[in-house]
Amino acid sequence: MKSLGIVRKLDDVGRIVVPKELRRLFQIENPNDSVEIFTEEDRIILRKYQPSCIFCKSNSDLFVFSGQKICRDCAAKIGNAP
Repeated sequence: MKSLGIVRKLDDVGRIVVPKELRRLFQIENPNDSVEIFTEEDRIILRKYQPSCIFCKSNSDLFVFSGQKICRDCAAKIGNAP
């Protein structure tokens, strides 16, 4: 893991500001962009949210089926299921 030397304090309601340079670098600039939050041992990990297939986690050729994102490959496999 690479340290950037950036330290941020929490505000009164527990929020932090992600520096503008990092938002640009990871293309999180649009107000509609979302960030996923993960934990790993003693770490909190932020990652730009990329919608993915609920079955295989692919993020290409997606469509919404019954409110869930699914890729065309998985849809074809389901269509061929016994």
